[in-house]
Amino acid sequence: MNRSHVSNNPLKGWQVDRAAIRHVGHDLQRPECVLAERDGTLWAADARGGVMRIGSDRAQELVTPRVAAEPSQEGFEARYVDAQGSLPNGLAFDAHGDFLIANWGTDAIERMDRTGALNTLHDRIDGEPLGKANFVLRDRKGRIWFTVTTRQAPWTRQLQTKDHDGYIGLIDEGGCRMVAQGFCGTNEIRFDADEDWLYVVESTGRRISRLRVGENGALTDREVYGPGQLPGFPDGFAFDAFGNLWVTLIFSDELVAITPEGELLTLLDDSTPDTKQRMLDAFDAGGLTPEILAATHGTLAPWMASITFGGPDLRTVYLGSLRGSTLPSFRSPVAGLPMVHWDEVR
Repeated sequence: MNRSHVSNNPLKGWQVDRAAIRHVGHDLQRPECVLAERDGTLWAADARGGVMRIGSDRAQELVTPRVAAEPSQEGFEARYVDAQGSLPNGLAFDAHGDFLIANWGTDAIERMDRTGALNTLHDRIDGEPLGKANFVLRDRKGRIWFTVTTRQAPWTRQLQTKDHDGYIGLIDEGGCRMVAQGFCGTNEIRFDADEDWLYVVESTGRRISRLRVGENGALTDREVYGPGQLPGFPDGFAFDAFGNLWVTLIFSDELVAITPEGELLTLLDDSTPDTKQRMLDAFDAGGLTPEILAATHGTLAPWMASITFGGPDLRTVYLGSLRGSTLPSFRSPVAGLPMVHWDEVR
């Protein structure tokens, strides 16, 4: 990442032009995570138990398991609190171009091919249930990394307790094991350009942490990256080619960036001040409830959850969300770092 010429940071003084935002896709259900292919094809997680393919011509096709897909669960409580049914959350390409899935509903790490055939890779670790599987990531060595947000049930209890029971797991030739723990609401994870550091969203910790990656997958030298407390709950993030870390703040629906120097920039604010403050006050007091969360969201990408750089120049940004039915999209002044594609394993 280019960290020189700090004064030339393309995000300094830039904000998303709301009038230039375009919406991609339609009738999506819980498009929490988005993958972008080189030909313009997008894949979005879908609450009907699979992924939605959005072709470069914007034609859509829902890919679900060959077995009957879980029926869509209606109601806020069933879908967002109890997490009933299959709820694909984090996505990554495997070595063959198929999908690795962190399933928030089944509490498992799964693999699904492009015909919809599904198998469970792991739903237990050290003999115990995995917990709330949130995100999955593949590195250039072909190893699979994943996060578990909490082992509490329902998961919303962690919003009150703020327990540090989240962890990071690794699947490699040695099997499935825990490599780091003690996180407050573990969410997305990303590598820097050289895969020297693994960056970790701690949603209810309201911070980004990072750990040095060892040759054998060991994670050490943990530290907070950027502000000690963000102005909301971080969920998804991605690096751009300059070294800025773009971060979504779920519930309040804001998009911010942490510069290489640790400065926080606001790129898009779709929050409602009153409901946001009520949410933060309730969280600080240990009284944040699903009802308060349900009333807290913007309009562009309700419960903005992830950010993906796509397009031929990696300057088209797509925003995933938990309660939206489209993918808001806009142009960035700087390209994103490319994700590890299915044919890029060293």
